[in-house]
Amino acid sequence: MSDYAAITEILTGALDLRQSPVAICFTESIPAGVGGHDGRVAAGCRFWQDAASRAFATSATDHSMCAIGVYTHNLAFSPAGTLDLQDALRVFSDLGYVREEDLASIPVLETRPGYIVYAPLERTPLRPDVVILFVDARQTLILSEATQQLENQNPPAMGRPACAVIPQVMNTGRAALSLGCCGARAYLDILTDDVAVFAIPGVKLEAYARRIEALAKANNVLSKFHQIRRDDIASGGTPSIKDSLAALAP
Repeated sequence: MSDYAAITEILTGALDLRQSPVAICFTESIPAGVGGHDGRVAAGCRFWQDAASRAFATSATDHSMCAIGVYTHNLAFSPAGTLDLQDALRVFSDLGYVREEDLASIPVLETRPGYIVYAPLERTPLRPDVVILFVDARQTLILSEATQQLENQNPPAMGRPACAVIPQVMNTGRAALSLGCCGARAYLDILTDDVAVFAIPGVKLEAYARRIEALAKANNVLSKFHQIRRDDIASGGTPSIKDSLAALAP
């Protein structure tokens, strides 16, 4: 297993994360020593925040208060949950929020997990399937650059529902950005107006950590370079690139 503590240190330091990365693991059995989640949550995305401090396992029952999350994660519905989903979709349709033709574009996990384990990345008991980061625009810049280099694509920026970013990454094996949804922003304290969620496929985590570390260092240097040029030009100078590079040197 990878050194997830070291990867956590790299990601947290390079991106200056305000919350540690969270590992999400789909499994058919609960690892030894991992308990359940304490208390009931209104939506499964709340587990993303709670997992910053400890590892826990969830089943379909733990997700039952969020019919949309049960749907996107392909969990087993109870009869009450089925009715909740129908009622939610009816309201969404009436509001023009999610139309019937929109449903096909919402990712749904292709397999049905027995359990979902959430944990701080540095203490994950299993190899993570998805790792999520709470990020701002500056951090997303570096992450998008890493995605371009590792996957030859720009990460999709997804809207509602926020939980759909997990099946999106699981089904495609590619990173994705979630701008959240009004529900997730109500249920997660960490998901403030300036924060989004970036999800990395677990199989690419080490490669992402290496690229993020390098790109963060490069961005820091280049930010100083551009600030030097801005100041010089604002003061009436006409520096060449070589002049600005010379000014950058210690």
